[in-house]
Amino acid sequence: MAVQEARQCGGDCAHGARDGHRRAVAAFLAKRDGLAAGEGLPAALAHSVGASRQWVSDELTQSARLVAECGREAGRTWPERVWRGTLATVWGGVFALSLAETATAVGAGWTAARTAGLLSALVAAVLLTAVAYLHRARGGLLAPVLGEDNRLSTSRTVAAAWVLFAASAVLLLALRLAAASGPAGREKVLHGLELSRCAGLLTVVFLVSLIAVVVRRVVTVRIHGQRLQKVRADRPRGSDLLADDAGRGSFADAQYVAVTLVAVLFAAVRLARRPDQLPDLPWGLAVLVLISAMTYFAGKYAEGGRPVVLSVVRAREAGDLDAPIRTGDDIEIRGAGFVPPGAGTPDRLARMVVRIGPVHVHVPLIPVPGGFANPTDGVLTVPVPVDVEAGRVEVRVVTAAGVESNGVLVEVAE
Repeated sequence: MAVQEARQCGGDCAHGARDGHRRAVAAFLAKRDGLAAGEGLPAALAHSVGASRQWVSDELTQSARLVAECGREAGRTWPERVWRGTLATVWGGVFALSLAETATAVGAGWTAARTAGLLSALVAAVLLTAVAYLHRARGGLLAPVLGEDNRLSTSRTVAAAWVLFAASAVLLLALRLAAASGPAGREKVLHGLELSRCAGLLTVVFLVSLIAVVVRRVVTVRIHGQRLQKVRADRPRGSDLLADDAGRGSFADAQYVAVTLVAVLFAAVRLARRPDQLPDLPWGLAVLVLISAMTYFAGKYAEGGRPVVLSVVRAREAGDLDAPIRTGDDIEIRGAGFVPPGAGTPDRLARMVVRIGPVHVHVPLIPVPGGFANPTDGVLTVPVPVDVEAGRVEVRVVTAAGVESNGVLVEVAE
């Protein structure tokens, strides 16, 4: 079955998998919009609203599962495409550095600092190449910054950028120390490593690394405590650094990345101007990074939450009489947090379940042009099955992330 689905998704090659996923998505969208317009519905089901809705939901669920399998197949080819791309970026940076040093050396002359800078870049590129090869099954150099949800982690990426810059600066000074011709030159390089000169940089490196570790722990604890809903992504995307799990722009993430880029660029300029000492990052800039990191951490701690059921009412069509809830009726569950960030794809919407007493009812997919009328983040509509006994029963919602909501008691009449 897996082999057959892989062939349906476009074959074994990376290009075929991506192309197959695009075709599957286009076919699903066409089917969804067609069913929303009433096309393709069997004539035998046209007289029954409940039966036709269930048939439409089942058809869309099967198509959504094929789309999801194609997406996972395309995601499995992602590391093969990316790990070589990361190497191209690294060695492209080394080449750009060599061109820049050659251009600036015209007229000023070639110096020992330029040689040390180029050698340090080459050594770092070789080490990064080895790391990328060892982690080629997970995206090469991106493997250390991937979160458990298969998304690029903003905190890990920021920490990796600062650690990589600090390590490269120390490597540059080590080469400068090795190339120093006399005691005075060696003493000058060692003097540049004194704590008073690099306290700001070391503080920032410690802070952002601590934030990366603490954020991972906080997210794990909140997931296990069902206070945060996380859905695994099919593959990482560059937008993960600036957006939340749903792909919406995140202020906390975006400002953390922006401040980091500015601060690292400033530190790199200071290092280029004074290659015989670690860059003395001003405390004002270090405090700016601190404020940015604390804002990011506060944003991460504040996001998420459990699904909440506020009320359950009988769904009423136009012209229906008001009546109590009975088996066979539709109920409308009102609340919040029913669709976790990243769970808006059709296959994950089809995984939502409402537990009515002892009976688990899958939430039907109700298509409309351009999307779905059911389920939504704040309202779910499900039928009350005949297996539910009359009396007071508890209603709970189980989201695609596996988190269960609070229970609300409703009265089912005979």
